[in-house]
Amino acid sequence: MKVNILNHQNSLVNKFLAELRDVKIQADSMRFRRNLERIGEITAYELSKQLDYTPKVVETPLGEAEVQLYDNDLVIATILRAGLPFHQGFLNYFDNARNAFVSAYRKNHKDGSFTVKVEYISCGDLEGKTLLLVDPMLATGQSLVLAYEALCQHGGTPAKLHVASVIGSEQGVDYANRHLPQEATLWVAAVDEELTSKCYIVPGLGDAGDLAYGEKRI
Repeated sequence: MKVNILNHQNSLVNKFLAELRDVKIQADSMRFRRNLERIGEITAYELSKQLDYTPKVVETPLGEAEVQLYDNDLVIATILRAGLPFHQGFLNYFDNARNAFVSAYRKNHKDGSFTVKVEYISCGDLEGKTLLLVDPMLATGQSLVLAYEALCQHGGTPAKLHVASVIGSEQGVDYANRHLPQEATLWVAAVDEELTSKCYIVPGLGDAGDLAYGEKRI
């Protein structure tokens, strides 16, 4: 799997990452959601360079112009609920894409371990499509891989797979690399080294879903 880490090259993405991580700025949930969306937009732009393009002729008021337009049939998929603002960033740029949604959660066990359960899927046909699977936090990678498998079970196998996250852990990136198709491409704004015993990324940013939409009952 090819891995693209956006903050390895300095850009505007650093500003939005810094604000997402900052405990003081995190108190503004609207700004937190918007920063997830902004990083989605930046990632969409970078990802667009890897799509397939063909020349098209566009009629202008004064003549004709040839432009290169992507011809991939795109489906953007995300894992509820934290993925929604990040997803919107991609949809802002790929505004004619189709969409898919997966509801998944961690089921905690008494010994401190957990399993990931997939409850609900809204997904159309994926056969021959280019799937963009976007989820802001790539911690263990289990939710991401299960979501991909569930989408394929319902919609068929996409022709191409791009995976996008805002922050990943080294363990999550490694897990995705071992369990997703080797032809897939991962786009992540930053990769952190550590996971806590409860599988939160350190330094990370905390619980993206709670910061975006409010705390939930476990």
